[in-house]
Amino acid sequence: MRPTRSVSRTGRALMACTASAAVATVGLAVSPAAAAPAKPAATTQAEPGGACTAADLGTRHPYIKTTEVTPTITHFKGWYVTEGTTGSQTITTSTQTTISVSVGLNGTVQGSFAVETLGTVGASLGLNVQVSYSSTSSESNSVTWNFSRPGYYGVYKGTKKVTGTYGSLNCNRVQQGDASWALKWTEGAGSGSFTTYTALEEGAVRCEDEVPASSIMARAQALLDCGPSAAKAEHPAGAVAPAAQQPRDRLAQRPALTGATPAQQPRATGRGARAALDCGTDAYKIAVPGKPLSWGAPLLADDGVRLRPSTIFSAHLDNWRLCDVTENNGVLEASLWNWGNGRCAAIAEQNAATERAVLITAPCAEDDLQRFYIYRDVPGSSMIGVQNKYTGSMMGHDRYADGEFIRQYSSGRQDGTGTYTLTGV
Repeated sequence: MRPTRSVSRTGRALMACTASAAVATVGLAVSPAAAAPAKPAATTQAEPGGACTAADLGTRHPYIKTTEVTPTITHFKGWYVTEGTTGSQTITTSTQTTISVSVGLNGTVQGSFAVETLGTVGASLGLNVQVSYSSTSSESNSVTWNFSRPGYYGVYKGTKKVTGTYGSLNCNRVQQGDASWALKWTEGAGSGSFTTYTALEEGAVRCEDEVPASSIMARAQALLDCGPSAAKAEHPAGAVAPAAQQPRDRLAQRPALTGATPAQQPRATGRGARAALDCGTDAYKIAVPGKPLSWGAPLLADDGVRLRPSTIFSAHLDNWRLCDVTENNGVLEASLWNWGNGRCAAIAEQNAATERAVLITAPCAEDDLQRFYIYRDVPGSSMIGVQNKYTGSMMGHDRYADGEFIRQYSSGRQDGTGTYTLTGV
């Protein structure tokens, strides 16, 4: 349970805020007439510095920073084939290395952003890689092979292990050299590492076989004890006791942790309650462009933020203030305090990794789950995209309807429904 504080304390803090602070820092109170409905997001590939549209403000895309492809043996067995034992044999191998597909810190593949990341990796390398969670430990470890001649073989299964790092691209306004403004894809919050692999191949290789360098077969051959005594000595048919070299090689190939370091992705901060929120007195509606429905906070603690019409009975549940506002590279970061229930917008901690988790309100606290990045359209427009700082997901809704939940989507809503207007009340 997170420490909480009373609504009245928040109210007292807000009474002390000045309107000038909000206007100087935020500069977003524009006439609703300046906003036009967002058009569907463009289908062109997002690239750093590339142009985007207002509909892209509520979307997010990965871009690949680095990649490394390493041939890796996942299953292996040394095997002697003597005169009279040639032909087809089924050999049970031992697990050498286990590769699990993962994106980011959670060690799995969850949400459209992770799938898009792996798809981008495969396309950039020209490889067919796994784009959903899987592990080579689930593969059968038996290999059936037709041995045509006697010899000392390494029977193996292997793959190309693909690792690297990724960043996140968000659409935001950028000031040009001539002082004009344009929307461009810029690096946003969220980065980390990924691991995936290509389809497994299997085979058998002898010490004397000539194989391509840096191939999966070459990695299997390196596991054989190919010294002169091993190649020439008489041995019974069947499995070979592991040579001293083989355990050392296996240790050397053991995969390192592939999750991003804590510094690569925003982490939840301490759970202690704030002494006060530094909020501007200006209130805003977060509305669907050109439509009457806007974000409405719930009265009940176990409900979520929904699209609601603004009426005289809204009781300020559709009014939000931006608190503790900072700006970095043109992107605002703020807590969203609701005037009606005195709580802050948040993603529940237990749902942080869940695609389509509902946006809620919670007692205001020092917590990245309650912090949001706001991506803005060019000056004169009130269109924005909203991203949770901790999860990296964009806010959006499944359909336009009274009572529809506001949810998080790891890649945002590609149909433009994640673009909202932030208009002064």
